[in-house]
Amino acid sequence: MSDVAMNAQAVMVEKQMQKPIMTSFHALFSIGMALGAFAGAFFTKTGTGLPIHFTVISIISLITVCIARYYLVHDKPQIKTTEEPAFRLPNAAMVSIGVIAFCSMLGEGAMADWSTNYMENVAMANHALAPIGLSAFALAMTIGRIFGDGARLKFGDRSLMVACGLIATLGLSVAIISSQPFIVIAGLFIVGIGLSAIVPIAYSIAGHTKDLPSGVGLAMVTTVGYSGFLFGPPIIGFIAQWENLRVALSLVAALFLVMTFLSFQRKDNN
Repeated sequence: MSDVAMNAQAVMVEKQMQKPIMTSFHALFSIGMALGAFAGAFFTKTGTGLPIHFTVISIISLITVCIARYYLVHDKPQIKTTEEPAFRLPNAAMVSIGVIAFCSMLGEGAMADWSTNYMENVAMANHALAPIGLSAFALAMTIGRIFGDGARLKFGDRSLMVACGLIATLGLSVAIISSQPFIVIAGLFIVGIGLSAIVPIAYSIAGHTKDLPSGVGLAMVTTVGYSGFLFGPPIIGFIAQWENLRVALSLVAALFLVMTFLSFQRKDNN
C-alpha cells in the first residue's frame, strides 16, 4: 500500500511538471539499495553485529521519513459520483504492462536476494567482495534511472523498454556464463542498466491511463508486478536446490526475453 501511494504521489508530481520524471524518483530507491549493500559490506568487514547494524539503519531511515513527510503533495480523496466495485480486475492493457513489470521486478528481486549468494557459491568471491555484486547492480540501476527520463523523451517508452530488455538479458547471460567474480560483477552492472527504466515506465503508463484514476491503475500493475518480488526469489531457490543457481537464473533471463517481446508489442504513446 505504501508503494502504491508513493508512486501515485510521483504521478501527481509528473502531471504537474508535464514531463517524465518517474525514473528520477525510482533512482532514489536504487540509491537506497546501493547504500544498503555497501553498509552490509562495511558492517561485515568491521565485524559489527546485526543488532547494531539494524539499529543504525533503522534510526537513519526513521529520521529520513519524518523529514520527508512534510514535503508531500496533499491530495484529497476523489468524490465518487457512481457506485463502483471495491475490487476491479485489470483490463488487457494493464495485464500487459503488469506482466512486463512482473518480469522486471522478478529480476530485481532475484538480484537483490540471490546475487550475493551467487557471488559466494558460484563465483567463489570472498565475504567482503560478495555484496559488491549487488552494489554494482544497484549503482547501475541508479545511473540508468537518473538518465532514464531524458531517454524516454528522446527514444520513446516502447523503444527504450525493448532496448532495456535486451541489455538486461545480455548482462545476466554474462553473469551466468562466467565464474570470475569481477566479470560477474560487470554482468550484474549491465543487468542493472537494463532493468533501470522498465518499472518506472510501467508505473508511469499505469498512472496516466485515461479511463482509470492514477491510484487504481497503479494498484493493478503493482498487484501483478509485485508478485514477481513475492514469488520470484523462493521459486529461484527451489530450482537452485533442484538443479543449481545457474539454471535458476537462466529462467530469469528467459523472462527478460518475454518482457522484451511484450514491450515490442506495445504501441508507443510518446
